[in-house]
Amino acid sequence: MTGHTTARQRLTAELLDALRTDGGVRVVTGEPGCGRSTFLDHAARLFRAGPVRHVRADRAHELDDALRTATASGPLLLCVDDADLWDAPSRAALARAAARIRETGVRTTLLLTVAGHRPPPPELSDLPVLRLGPLTPAEAAPLIRERADSEVAPAVREELITEAEGNPALLLALVRRLSPARLSGRRALPRPLVDGEVLADVAGDRLPADPGGLLLTTAAAARTTGEEDADADLVLRACRAATDAPLPDLLTRGEGRLRFRSALMARTVYALAAPEHRRAAHLALAEAAREAEDILPLLHRSWAVPDPALAASLASAATDPASTTPPALRRTALVRAAELTPDGAERARRHLAAAEQTLLAGGVADALRLLDQARGPSAPTPVRGGAELLRGAVLLADGPVEDARESFLLAADLLPPPAAARATLGAADAAWSAGDPASCLSALAPARTPPTLPLAQACVRVPQEPAAPDDHRGGVAQVGATAPRPESVTPVGDVSRDHRDGMRAVLLARFDLAAAPLRRVVENGLHGTDPDRLLRSAAAALMLGDVTSARRAGARALAAARTHSSAALEPRALEYLAYAELRAGRHQLARTHAEEGLRTAERTGQRNTAAHHHAVLALAASIEGEADLVTEHAEAALRTARRHGLAQAATLAHWAAARADLGAGRPREAAQRLGPLVRPGPRRGHFAVWMLAVPCFVEAAASAGRPQLAAGVVEDFTLWAACGADPQAPSQLLRCRALLAAPDTADELYLRALDQHDDTAGDFERARTELLYGKWLRRRRRLREARTRLEEARLGFERCGAPLWAQQAAAELRAGGAAPTTAPAASSGAGDLARLTPQQLRIARYVAEGATNREVALSLSVSTRTVDYHLRNVFATLGLRSRVELVRLVEQEEKTGARL
Repeated sequence: MTGHTTARQRLTAELLDALRTDGGVRVVTGEPGCGRSTFLDHAARLFRAGPVRHVRADRAHELDDALRTATASGPLLLCVDDADLWDAPSRAALARAAARIRETGVRTTLLLTVAGHRPPPPELSDLPVLRLGPLTPAEAAPLIRERADSEVAPAVREELITEAEGNPALLLALVRRLSPARLSGRRALPRPLVDGEVLADVAGDRLPADPGGLLLTTAAAARTTGEEDADADLVLRACRAATDAPLPDLLTRGEGRLRFRSALMARTVYALAAPEHRRAAHLALAEAAREAEDILPLLHRSWAVPDPALAASLASAATDPASTTPPALRRTALVRAAELTPDGAERARRHLAAAEQTLLAGGVADALRLLDQARGPSAPTPVRGGAELLRGAVLLADGPVEDARESFLLAADLLPPPAAARATLGAADAAWSAGDPASCLSALAPARTPPTLPLAQACVRVPQEPAAPDDHRGGVAQVGATAPRPESVTPVGDVSRDHRDGMRAVLLARFDLAAAPLRRVVENGLHGTDPDRLLRSAAAALMLGDVTSARRAGARALAAARTHSSAALEPRALEYLAYAELRAGRHQLARTHAEEGLRTAERTGQRNTAAHHHAVLALAASIEGEADLVTEHAEAALRTARRHGLAQAATLAHWAAARADLGAGRPREAAQRLGPLVRPGPRRGHFAVWMLAVPCFVEAAASAGRPQLAAGVVEDFTLWAACGADPQAPSQLLRCRALLAAPDTADELYLRALDQHDDTAGDFERARTELLYGKWLRRRRRLREARTRLEEARLGFERCGAPLWAQQAAAELRAGGAAPTTAPAASSGAGDLARLTPQQLRIARYVAEGATNREVALSLSVSTRTVDYHLRNVFATLGLRSRVELVRLVEQEEKTGARL
């Protein structure tokens, strides 16, 4: 069974389930090749409640009989394929049948398919619609494996998925087109990969006539900008058409923009047009765009008249630092300039510049292809160095980090000193991500000499860069992941030097020398709007323990990345925000940032960054007690971490799983997971992360009756707490000492730990100390004091959304003879919803708003299987039988909340 089939079957089963309580009718639509007919076949196979009938246009009169049969005998599924091709009277009969099903509740499910590249027939336009979206890469990959007759190289598979844009039919057409040698990567792929022949095979028979050239001109305008739509005024001026002229069925207009109803049809219109017609369309657009920004008319003119003289003008416009042109359009202009450039060295420079802009726009795979063209034998040494610098940045975000380090080091040897400094910082970042402190120090040292302190001493004394208890990198490992802007490749300036000096001082345990340069990095970034410097500022702030500045810098970096359309920077900015929120004790806000960061990382092809977002989500879920989410996100982080050598992400994933065990009352399992990570030995976790897990390990070992295992790591943790960069560490250290102390000293240590918590934010860590102190008091029969501490712990866990931990405190209260003082829940509304876990409540609200399980999964960055599991538990917990009842319950809660 293919991934395509599996995904569509899940979506079909979900739809059939929803239709039982949602009117029973759905119009299934989508662009050509999306699999509408296959969807109906899946529905027919999955429908178990009764018979299935496929109705053709010439049998429309059978609809009334079918509905009478359903009323008398039981549920029925009616399937109608290509309903838009029926004649008007037959469509009217179909619309009447749909209205009867929706209004009377007849036990019938009606599924219709209509083409998505044309307007829906007026008779069916009011019916609810399900649009089949593109396949995700995870769904497309198994489809390729199933249909290919030979082995498919990973790079070829990724390019096929990218070029097909999620269209199943186009993807299969590409697979059929390629020989085994090309699929395996032994021979180069044809260029362009998607040409007119392939598109004609998939959608060519659906093209209408285009006498006024409006379709071709719109396709040419959208192709040039790389956007899904085009400026309507520009296109109409180019076609000399009236502004109120009727549009072809393939087009739609809104907010001054023209767009194709199907992206595939836009590609097909352009590819199948005669070359002279394409040139004429571009020439008309160039004339119409005279008043627009220079780059747009230049691009159109270059396709209308391929004159090498235009190359320099295109490159100049695309690299103008004062221009507000987005990176995607700059990339298009630079690639076109390279195509028109006869000189090999200059062509390589333009390919490199295009790759930089491509990466900023979020095109990782495309950037690597352009870099290959910038590394040819005719490329000058600085260009080859720049290509290696950018390749290192790409691999740091999406590839083996050891390979990224080697690319950075090669770049440092090829580039002049200012740019070489950026390359050595990147090499240090890659080594940090890989968990290689010796290489990290070597890259940061002057002339990349070996570290001046023995490695063992550095690893013990400086277990991590100053970062949050829930922060995997604190920012330092991120620096090289940013694609350098064309205007900033050479002038590195004092910011990089300060960051390098501060980073090295941290690694060498010289925090007295680290503070001044890192503070300069923070201030420098916060006083500007450059997203790269803002990210450096956030990194330095996290190293200093300045969470407020880290959040400000991260938020500004995110805004700047969006303002500059730098899609590649958004996932990193969101990651800094997520870790800053975790450090501040606001794990639910961290989760929100990480969910968005994961979506942007996956959209821009940054698998390494996505792995770290998965680790954040696993850590947040371990606080909330969502064991299945911890497992899902931890496994996702580990899959990429193992393939790409991400030692930090792997350590964090294991730590999250152990903390989930601890929260669920399984200290022995938690200690077994954490022991290898935090104790000395070859299996110890990442040198910058393992110390974060020490408080959990000490708690797990003590609770499991094996406190002797934790004595050594507490002494290591003492060094970390003394550096002053982590506000939570001193109170955590006192708690650890209390867990291991004799009874006559533990009491005072717990009280001192609670006093330390008063100076820091974060309910979760304080509640953990209250819980452990309450347990200690109860076991010594000091029940009144124990109840006070345990009730404080329970309330703290509830405030920060940690229900399993709150249940531990409640269980201890009951064991001490007291019930927790909770108000009785109401029989409905907020009282019922309050019984849900945080994740269940999120899912319930999405579903109540009409989202499908698949849409919920995409919104929360989890699998559809996880949403299914939680939704079943929601129904069981609340005693509901349908989505309709869930909608009513949520609406009732909202009304009650509004009145209160």
